[in-house]
Order: sequence, then C-alpha cells, then structure tokens
Amino acid sequence: MTTANEETDATLDRVLSAMKDLRDGNFRRRLVVPGNGPVSALADVFNEIAERNQWLAGELGRVRQAVGQEGRLTERVAPAGTAGGWSLIADSVNGLVEDLMRPTTELSRVLAAVAEGDLTKRMSDQTLRGEFATLGSTVNGLVDQLSSFADEVTRVAREVGTEGRLGGQAKVPGVAGTWRDL
Repeated sequence: MTTANEETDATLDRVLSAMKDLRDGNFRRRLVVPGNGPVSALADVFNEIAERNQWLAGELGRVRQAVGQEGRLTERVAPAGTAGGWSLIADSVNGLVEDLMRPTTELSRVLAAVAEGDLTKRMSDQTLRGEFATLGSTVNGLVDQLSSFADEVTRVAREVGTEGRLGGQAKVPGVAGTWRDL
C-alpha cells in the first residue's frame, strides 16, 4: 500500500519530468493531476505555460512560412491576448519582420522605377544600416552607372543623329565588363 507521501512524491516526479520536457522544447506534454490541491494547481499552470509555448512556436512557424516562403509580407505574429513577456516576444518578432521589410520595400521601389526608365530614384541612406547599407550603396551605385551610361548614349546619339558628327564615343567613368563593352 502506498502512502500519501509516496503518491505526492510520484506526482512531483511526473511534474519534474514534464518540466524537463518543457525546458527541452516538448510543448505538447500536459499534466493531469486530480484534486484541488497545490500540486493540481501547479499542473494547471504548467499546462498553461506549455500551451503558450506551443502557440508561440506555431505562430513563429506560421509567420516564417507566410513571409519567408510565400512572400506574404504583411503577415505578423498575432498577439492573441498575451501580456508581459509573451507580448514582448510577439512585438519583437513583428518588429524584426518590419525591420527586414523596410530595405526590401525600398529596393523594390527603386528597381520598379529603373524598370520604368526612371533613373532618379535612390535607396534612402537614412533607414539602412549594416549590410542593408551595403546593399543600398550597391543599388545606388548601379543606378548612378545606368544614369551615366544613359546620358552618354543620349549624347552620342544626339551627335550622330541630330548633328551628323560621326565617330562620337561614350565616356562613362568607372564602368567595367559589359557596360564598358557597350
């Protein structure tokens, strides 16, 4: 026959085992402790923590799939009535997505303008930092070269077509490869 202390110890061993699983990332484990005592209340709180962790893991996976894999750039982690640290986590992830979106949106804006023949648009240096600043500088350099090249082609075309001067050559500083060959 087991004593009350032995039953409590066995229950606490189950709680400890479940807490170790939770610590190690198993958010599916739930505890069932009958009664209304402190161990039962502890199990209920454990289950709530596990559910919130499982929810957060699911939300992060959903947002990664939507944004990173499907290109749905407006998707964000849903706060779902969370508070405290849970809300901070959701806000931080959503802020990270926003921070990654800004350069992507800016790049898209500049490339769309170039595709339409508008070589006046540049990526904003004010919002870009680190490797994003390098990307912005590279794109802006490309647009500058395209603009210089377009200016020179226009000048040579005017000399030959309008003024009738043959032998004109474009002079675009700093170009190489195919741009130089053109």
